[in-house]
Amino acid sequence: MSSRRAVVLGGTGGIGSQVARELLDVSGRGGDDWEVEVVSRTGGPVADELLARGAVGRPGDRRDTAFLRELLRPGADLLVDTVGVTRDDALQLAPFLDDVGSTVFVSSKAVYADEQGRHANSVDKPVFGGAVTELQPTVPPGDADPTSRDGYGAAKVAAEQVLLDHGAPVTVLRPSKVYGVGIGRPREWFVVRRVLDGRERILLADEGRGVDHTTAASGIASLVRLVADAPDRRILNVADDTAPSVLEIVRTVGGHLGHTFDEVLLGEDAPAFVGLTPWSVPSPFVLETTAARSLGWVPPRFADAVVPEIDWLVETAHRTPVDGDVPWAADPFWDRMFDYGPEDAAMVLLSLGLD
Repeated sequence: MSSRRAVVLGGTGGIGSQVARELLDVSGRGGDDWEVEVVSRTGGPVADELLARGAVGRPGDRRDTAFLRELLRPGADLLVDTVGVTRDDALQLAPFLDDVGSTVFVSSKAVYADEQGRHANSVDKPVFGGAVTELQPTVPPGDADPTSRDGYGAAKVAAEQVLLDHGAPVTVLRPSKVYGVGIGRPREWFVVRRVLDGRERILLADEGRGVDHTTAASGIASLVRLVADAPDRRILNVADDTAPSVLEIVRTVGGHLGHTFDEVLLGEDAPAFVGLTPWSVPSPFVLETTAARSLGWVPPRFADAVVPEIDWLVETAHRTPVDGDVPWAADPFWDRMFDYGPEDAAMVLLSLGLD
């Protein structure tokens, strides 16, 4: 049985660690063994867990060109980049692509634009006529601040183009609303914290009908494994089997924790900005995954794949000191999402029949 070398950049992050677990788990099951090298700037519990499973730790900075040269010049059977965002990031990898059997670059559905040029991070959200395929136009490539609303998708497009234009077998993956153990922005915390806080009611704008496709990190990992055995130049959407609505997500997460909310489904006459969730969108954003499925990939179901993340969120919360907060709390994304005052005030107004 031969051994193949896999290098995972960002190997201790939410996506990278799941890719590493997937490859380690399949090793020894009658196929080739994977020697999995996880690259990260720091160690920690995730790194310790992966090393205990048999991974090799490679401390270093993915954006250090000298480090990349030392890491990749010997070649690899699989390279997975979960960190790269910009054109410069892609240009750093380009000299080594011919030494890699199959390269996977994790991009984002934020690259897609509708007929008006609106994208997922726009203030005005995009409107698509149906499920979005890989042929949907993207925002123009750009080199602006990748942390800005308009800069992120443009930077990803620029990176995609550099890698695909090189000619080596590079697979670009475009996920949506990624979730899983260790994810830096665990959107499901929106529901989990409300359960832990003992909130009996949950207010949902647009009657909870919003649909913004979810993607399990475990689903990305299983697709990466297939791509490793079928190298090619391609772009693949990656998302869950079906796209759950906001209401379905709330019920799934609450149900796993044995909690049933009193659901307040708000209509157009509800107070502004009340009932918004991490998945609230005015128009459905669904990814078509036929291309990935044609490789034999089976997308996971949200209700199944989200369970480990829910358990991790609860365990993390329980380990957090009373005078502390969860690691992701500093993310401005969460600002005001747990300010229950406006929700309670809105309930009073609604009970009085006022707008």
